[in-house]
Amino acid sequence: MSSATDAMTIHQLLGRVVYFHALFIEPALQPGPSPGAGPACCNHRAAPGRESTAGELLTDSAWAALIEAAATLPAHHEPCPQTGSGCCVTCRIAAAAGSVAVGWAQTEYRTYERAEPTETLLRSCARAAAARLGRVFAAQHAVSCPALDRLTVPDELPSSEELPLTGELLGLWANPTATTRHPVASWLNHCTGLDDVRRVLETRRTGS
Repeated sequence: MSSATDAMTIHQLLGRVVYFHALFIEPALQPGPSPGAGPACCNHRAAPGRESTAGELLTDSAWAALIEAAATLPAHHEPCPQTGSGCCVTCRIAAAAGSVAVGWAQTEYRTYERAEPTETLLRSCARAAAARLGRVFAAQHAVSCPALDRLTVPDELPSSEELPLTGELLGLWANPTATTRHPVASWLNHCTGLDDVRRVLETRRTGS
């Protein structure tokens, strides 16, 4: 697959994140406390001055939409305390991806009227999304990040049958440029909100 095709697929998947976030997640969000800032990014730890910063690589980038989506989830978004153009760009992408995954998982659980998700499940979703989207970004832009290198994907993650949006998000970004799949086609395309998704899940459970 050519690099141009890779970039197109990545842009399609980022567009899918933004679409589902705006249409499905934001209307269902419940107010919650803001946890404040998270850990410092690589550029603001012991060895600042890395080559690539957020200000350099996020200007006019489709990836900026991921950070914008995460910013609508203040109860989950934990950016670097010194968030700005000088932050490690890969840290920012990874943190935003983790925030989106946690926000989606919790919102899906609540909308489907299930028990609150465990902290272990939420951490697993956050870690998997941070690692997978972060690595795609790092590979696309040829940037490194020691924090990203230390991230591992948990063995147990929610399936697309359990949490359709979150499960698809984590699954598609495991290998977004695979030639054997069409990443922007699924039954979710025929839904207009989380209530539609809930009805599909209830129908499937009743029919099984």
